[in-house]
Amino acid sequence: MTVTVDRRPEAPSGPPKLDREQLRRAQQETMATPRMDYSLLARMMFKPVDIMYGKKGSYTKFAMLEIIARVPYQAWERMGYWAVHHYAGRSALARRVFERIVEARADQDNEQWHLLIMQDLVQRTGQRQTWLLHKAAPWLIAFFYYHVSWMLFLVRPDWSYRLNAEFEDHAEHEYMTYVAENPDLDLVPDPGTYAAEYGRHHSVADLLRQIGHDERTHKLDSLESMREPRVR
Repeated sequence: MTVTVDRRPEAPSGPPKLDREQLRRAQQETMATPRMDYSLLARMMFKPVDIMYGKKGSYTKFAMLEIIARVPYQAWERMGYWAVHHYAGRSALARRVFERIVEARADQDNEQWHLLIMQDLVQRTGQRQTWLLHKAAPWLIAFFYYHVSWMLFLVRPDWSYRLNAEFEDHAEHEYMTYVAENPDLDLVPDPGTYAAEYGRHHSVADLLRQIGHDERTHKLDSLESMREPRVR
């Protein structure tokens, strides 16, 4: 039997790509905006990270954060597929759920590009990574974050979105602060390893500003999703 699909949800284009002036303005906006009032759960993730990797930013710290950043989108995707199956008899609702899945997948892919870029910068700058701090520890934190995101989404989806917004807000400020504290990065050319997929930027500073702005976009998306956390 052949099944005809009249309209396939289009994958979101992802966060907007900004030019140099827009990136600088975005950084100024972030630096002028107070961080969110982080919840206890968020602080429980941020504190160990600061203890293990230091309070100041670094490529190795950012790479670890990007491993964790994909987790809530993976949890939402899993819950979305369960919901699609559950609401299979209500096609309109199932379609709206699937559109949420497509969005979560796109955000997850965007975070994956961030991770690949960070790993490339780690290798290019010769920063040392250990199995304990850069493989085992991120996996354990990600494991915790995944199950917390999954359980919160099951009980109160808005809480899960809120926790992700806090994580993305933290990441946004970390990237923008790092660029502000390292002005020499404006003189370092973007290596462009993933330019075909992520875009080429004038400098590493602009590359990091773009990633920081991506995190802001994810944060705003999560805050927007809090208004209607359950698909109806």
